[in-house]
Amino acid sequence: MNTETDSQNPTSAAPPEAAPDSERPATEAKAPVEAPAPDGPEVEIAKLKERLLRTAADFDNFRKRSRRDIADAERRVQEDLLRSLLPTFDNLERAVMHAGAASDVKALAEGIKMVIRQFQDTLGGLGIERVATVGKPFDPAEHEAVQHVQSADMPPGAVVQELQPGYRWQGKLMRPALVVVAKGASPSAAPSDKDS
Repeated sequence: MNTETDSQNPTSAAPPEAAPDSERPATEAKAPVEAPAPDGPEVEIAKLKERLLRTAADFDNFRKRSRRDIADAERRVQEDLLRSLLPTFDNLERAVMHAGAASDVKALAEGIKMVIRQFQDTLGGLGIERVATVGKPFDPAEHEAVQHVQSADMPPGAVVQELQPGYRWQGKLMRPALVVVAKGASPSAAPSDKDS
């Protein structure tokens, strides 16, 4: 029959085969299909947990770094203090070495006084000052009274004697001064009304 017409008629022919992938235009290339990420509460919880773990790790690192920085700063302060005190210690050792062979005690005492002045200057350079005592009114914030005595030279409540010096560092009391304080005259020493 009409076999020629059937092969020439495109409508009656079998559908053409699909072109291979290499011949397809780029717009028709198949992209890998990804499932959309669910935005449910489980995903949000996982994100928050991860963020929390990172924050905890950062804080732990910060804490370790802070401790290390503080320890380094303390060590540097101690090194500076030691460097400033070593010359005074060296001079004190020299004074002790010469004390055995010294024939003039007065010269030795003068040398030790010089070392004490050097030490006081070093302390002053570090911001350490001595608490004023003798002749000053007793101040419980700076003085510690260990004894009360009667004194004709000092008014009651004044410091008569310093037993151990006190020191302040940058305005803060490091050690109170141990002092002896004058007290008022005893009642028996007061003039009586009968004499008048």
